[in-house]
Amino acid sequence: MTQQAIEQLANEIEALKPEFIELSDRIWELAELKFEEFESAKLQAALLEKYGFSVTRGVAGIETAFCGEYDHGKPVIAILGEFDALAGMNQVAGIAEEKSDKPGASGHGCGHNLLGAGSLLAAVGLARHLDKNGIAATVRYYGCPAEEGGGAKTIMAEAGVFDDVDLALTWHPAPFNGVRSTNNLAVIEYDIRFKGTAAHASNAAHLGRSALDALELTNIGINFLREHMPSDCRVHYAITETGGVAANVVQARAAGRYMIRAPEIVGARSLAERVKKIAEGAAMMTETSVELELGKATNSLLPNITLETAMHEQMTALGPVPFDEADEAFAKDIQATFSQEAIDSSIRLYQVRDDALSNSRVDGSQPLHRGLRAFEGKSHFRAGSTDVGDVSWVIPTAQCWTPAWAIGTNPHTWQVVAQGKSPAAHKAFVHAAKTIAATGLKAAADPELIDKTWAEWSEKTGRKRPGERR
Repeated sequence: MTQQAIEQLANEIEALKPEFIELSDRIWELAELKFEEFESAKLQAALLEKYGFSVTRGVAGIETAFCGEYDHGKPVIAILGEFDALAGMNQVAGIAEEKSDKPGASGHGCGHNLLGAGSLLAAVGLARHLDKNGIAATVRYYGCPAEEGGGAKTIMAEAGVFDDVDLALTWHPAPFNGVRSTNNLAVIEYDIRFKGTAAHASNAAHLGRSALDALELTNIGINFLREHMPSDCRVHYAITETGGVAANVVQARAAGRYMIRAPEIVGARSLAERVKKIAEGAAMMTETSVELELGKATNSLLPNITLETAMHEQMTALGPVPFDEADEAFAKDIQATFSQEAIDSSIRLYQVRDDALSNSRVDGSQPLHRGLRAFEGKSHFRAGSTDVGDVSWVIPTAQCWTPAWAIGTNPHTWQVVAQGKSPAAHKAFVHAAKTIAATGLKAAADPELIDKTWAEWSEKTGRKRPGERR
């Protein structure tokens, strides 16, 4: 694919961006939680229809999941978008101090307002370019709700909605610009609820059976377990119910939410069984009853180096994100809220060593990443989880990061929300759209690339490429 074609596509996306910036900002304001993204999904689907996509709603039986298709032959290119927020993350936009105008309300603490708008812009831009230039390919935008704790893509993958797709592309906001090639952890989530017997904690404590004691014993047991589980696994939790605030009551109800992570789903299942035994043992010790409800279970990411290399080539051709002095000034104010340790940790987390566009090394002294992370042609470990993993085990999948946040920004923080409507964040999601669209265009024009991505996928999974995709 020529530089001229990439530049033409990028210019077409630039012309489209005002409407998608407005969409992103509106979804930031809505900040709807998992499986409740009714208005956000409605806005995205309406924009797809405006640009000629046929839209199917209620995909995989999920009310806020949808698929928009621009049918123009083979191959079929999937672009994944998200739009769910996080509870309790409300933050005033555009300021470098922690401040909520709606305490306790939700907010886009992981930048999914940007993620969805950028992916949607990529889908529309790519479809229009293919149509204009007479290039065969079908573009599908998948509106994927509930990435935060819901695992909608897992449900969608199990329902077979990706089965006739040739490859999938997506992105995520980050402090850095570059291909995302990571081995994220598989995760299993359980809600563990204890039920006991209430009693007066002073004059009738012997008649009570404390659910809160059972929950605390569970957490103590898990803390002892940490020494005896693989070092690359994780177990963390939140107490979701304590039974009340009265100290003179033996609490009859208590509950917690537990996330159990491991490099592969089989390891997560094994570790989850040990956590379940701890909870059952705590119930026995306290003579309470316990109920375990499975929440989400998502697989690890399966990187596809072939497709990621193609994506890196497009990012190199596109160059850096065009930030200006005002973008730098706000990012510098945000960065001033971080310790040097947080900034250094951010660079290590994303494993930014060398730059593909310059000889300078990233050290955090510049608040926004104006380069491109060098791609080593291999994946690295990252201890988070995403339901994109379940898609990657069904079809070859590639992702990128673009620098929507100041260097040092950690996901799920007020600083992410504060930057969610900034001009720099808008430029970052437009850059992501150009990257995804250019990678999709490369695949549409080069059937051999798709064959190679599937060959790598088959080698790693031990499974053959389904015949209908050949």
